[in-house]
Amino acid sequence: MAGTTTNDRRVIAETGTAARVAAIVEPVLGDLGFRLVRVRLTGLNGLTLQIMAERPDGTMSVEDCEAASRGLSPVLDMEDPIERAYNLEVSSPGIDRPLVRPSDFTRWAGYEAKIDMTVPIEGRRRFRGVLRGLEDEAVVVERLDAKPDEAARVLLPLSELAEAKLVLTDALVTETLKRSKAKLSLAEERAGEAAPPAGRPGKMHDPRGVNDGRQRQ
Repeated sequence: MAGTTTNDRRVIAETGTAARVAAIVEPVLGDLGFRLVRVRLTGLNGLTLQIMAERPDGTMSVEDCEAASRGLSPVLDMEDPIERAYNLEVSSPGIDRPLVRPSDFTRWAGYEAKIDMTVPIEGRRRFRGVLRGLEDEAVVVERLDAKPDEAARVLLPLSELAEAKLVLTDALVTETLKRSKAKLSLAEERAGEAAPPAGRPGKMHDPRGVNDGRQRQ
């Protein structure tokens, strides 16, 4: 059926050392109730291992980042997948988030994205346009830069995606804040039903990340 897939595993994955780290951390995050979004190694502060994660509903609070970091640290120390010393940073996907699962493209349909392909599609590898969901295991994109003699609507196979992320726009910021407030209200309502009031729960927002402050050798 158009707009759905039977498999919501990540279709955009890492290579090299980052792939080895992803294979280690993904099941650990799953046991903690999170989903892996992306693993990246950067030269920040010498070498930083950035692990981006979220809950199945797309949220990720500062407290969640801290819990994920505590759960991942001993496993990474034991497995030791990186030869050099590095800093561990766990963060949420952010507003202009990477899109890595089929459900990401349906969840954010109607918003602008940039997509890079591993092979040319209709003579090009890079696309920018509005997401229109999924069709036949492909991302439907309405190009914003299509020329009069070009088709604005293109289908980009999930199997050929190299990288995809949302574009930061006013509409995206507004929608993200709206979704966060709705989820916060629901969480507060559930907390109120489960126990007597004990103060306002921590506000869910878009953390920039949690660095555990330790450098691994």
